[in-house]
Amino acid sequence: MVKLSVCIGSACHIKGSHSVITTFQRLIKEHELEDKVELMGVFCLGHCTEAVSVKIGDSDIYSVSGATAENFFNTQVLPLVES
Repeated sequence: MVKLSVCIGSACHIKGSHSVITTFQRLIKEHELEDKVELMGVFCLGHCTEAVSVKIGDSDIYSVSGATAENFFNTQVLPLVES
């Protein structure tokens, strides 16, 4: 199971965390990954300056926007699920 954490704290909320979460939810459903990806909202990941903070498992924290969420999912999350 791949854990995908999206910050929903104040700064990330303002930067569009809802849009990122909605995109991830859609892609998880489209790829039928409900049993392979755990999507969760978390509070501050400590990287509030760029875009919405997203963490995969225990790995690095990424900055993702609504515009880049689908590409991020396809390039960072799908390869982990498929391996």
